Amino acid sequence: MTFSEILERVGSLGPFQIVHVLLLSTPVLFMASHNLLQIFTAATPAHHCVPAHNASSLASALPVGPNGEPDRCWRFTHPLLEGPLGPLNTTLPNGTQRHTEPCLDGWVYDRSMFTSTIVTEWDLVCDFRQLKEMAQSVYMAGILIGGIVFGSLSDRFGRKPILTLSYLLLAISGTCAAFSPNLLTYTIFRFLAGCSLSGITLSTVILCVEWVPTHVRAIQSTITGYCYTFGQFILPGLAYSVTEWRWLQFVVSIPFYVFFLSSWWVAESVRWLVLSGKSPRALKELQRVAAFNGRKEEGDKLSLEELKLNLHKEISLGKSSYSVITLFQNPILRRISYCICLIWFATGFAYYSLAMGVEDFGVNIYMLQIIFGGVDVPAKFISVLCLSYVGRRVTQGTCLLLAGTAILANIFVPSDMPMIRTSLAVFGKGCLSSSYNCLFLYTSELYPTVIRQRGMGLGNLCTRVGSMIAPLVKITGEVLPFIPALIYGLIPLLGGAVAFFLPETLNMALPETIEELQSRKKSEEEKEVQNIPLQSCEPTKGTS
Repeated sequence: MTFSEILERVGSLGPFQIVHVLLLSTPVLFMASHNLLQIFTAATPAHHCVPAHNASSLASALPVGPNGEPDRCWRFTHPLLEGPLGPLNTTLPNGTQRHTEPCLDGWVYDRSMFTSTIVTEWDLVCDFRQLKEMAQSVYMAGILIGGIVFGSLSDRFGRKPILTLSYLLLAISGTCAAFSPNLLTYTIFRFLAGCSLSGITLSTVILCVEWVPTHVRAIQSTITGYCYTFGQFILPGLAYSVTEWRWLQFVVSIPFYVFFLSSWWVAESVRWLVLSGKSPRALKELQRVAAFNGRKEEGDKLSLEELKLNLHKEISLGKSSYSVITLFQNPILRRISYCICLIWFATGFAYYSLAMGVEDFGVNIYMLQIIFGGVDVPAKFISVLCLSYVGRRVTQGTCLLLAGTAILANIFVPSDMPMIRTSLAVFGKGCLSSSYNCLFLYTSELYPTVIRQRGMGLGNLCTRVGSMIAPLVKITGEVLPFIPALIYGLIPLLGGAVAFFLPETLNMALPETIEELQSRKKSEEEKEVQNIPLQSCEPTKGTS
């Protein structure tokens, strides 16, 4: 008897599963708020230097920038002479040219949209503007490190304790970030928030999948995925209502105290309990599920010996001693792994370049964030149709190629055409959402069962590296303004091209072992050889 059969006995699709998935999926709504929070808490409003003390007007105190507005980072050391029609000249009374100096007395910010942000509070502008991107990269680094740390901890201490701990850590670190006295403290707590987010993600996926039947997992996965999508609608609404960054940071962190308390009801992974030598507790969990689903008698019939025998046999078959090195040990796996690494990296890199660049398109960021979230709904639906009828390889490659093309096209669109720039960005964001949707399925189908989890882990590691590097690339805009967009566009184009070197997996059975994957590749090559048309050996007839 397998675990799926045991689950059928205690109720595989009853009230327990509904409440269980609901409790695990609801926090995903607010995980999007933390991932994209710096769009609003680190927004950079219009600003200019505090004028010199003896200046009578901005026009006389500030040089004019390239866009015809007062320069944001420099001011005159001596104000211009004022006449009836404005400043008279740019020279001092003794005939020498006026000099400029940095904003020694700070900046004046436009607070019509945001009462305060970390940019306005800690003056992250001009020579310090790179620190804003650094803070987001540190948060993404937290997600990367958290995936490694909490993955190991969950194998040792269980999925549920790590989930509960991660909820509490996110609530506390988010709250502490809201009361940070300086940028360094804020960045440290944001790093911890990123770590906890990985712990939540890992445990949520495992606990959701384990307690629902196989034929419902795709639906459950879609529901949980759409929770993240709809969570992108919540953030701009909160940011519009709460314009002070500290309060906004606090508001999106408070719900995780509630999730911390509700997580105590969530059931632990039965497979993990049996493998960890805690079979009596595993039996109690199954009996609790049976009672909740109205099948208490079936639960009472389960015995400890039966549970140990059946689950140990099933899980031991799936448990292997393969390491990450195995993913690169033979030519077939090497090609798959290299391609998958680049595709995951390109998707995460380009996705967060657009998701975190909302204020670069010259339109209302609240409305644009809602549109960015809304485009995921049709994008994921269309990708499912393409995956089912067109194929995995073509869908994956096309999504990245279209996304890269849209990003590159924006280089040639003038800044005074915000609607076209925004439309291209929204289209690219939709393609990248589709790419993510395809990647989870495609990666799981490419790798054999014995190393599938390793392959998925490698892919997730690469996409987190990409999302961590993406904010830092913006700094290259100091050299030439179009360089970031050029890099953001070329990487997904490269990833899209690489996707076409992968094998198609549509309507193919999942490989169980590495040997099976190799034999399948060999048979495909033999078929290709057989399908090559034989060339005629007859000589070409000439005219007499």
